[in-house]
Amino acid sequence: MPKMKTNRAAAKRIKKTGSGAFRRYKAYGSHILTKKSSKRKRNYRQSANCCKANENALKVMLPYS
Repeated sequence: MPKMKTNRAAAKRIKKTGSGAFRRYKAYGSHILTKKSSKRKRNYRQSANCCKANENALKVMLPYS
């Protein structure tokens, strides 16, 4: 059986935690920052868990994670 391919775009953005959950970085924090509050920008710097609805899709995209 051939090796499975990892989706490289997903691999650069999403990591698997020790407990098996997937972590991602938040969107909208890279430009047009002048109109956003400090609190909002600070919140963008935190990573977030991917939702359970996408977990099966992520397992297919990241087979070796």
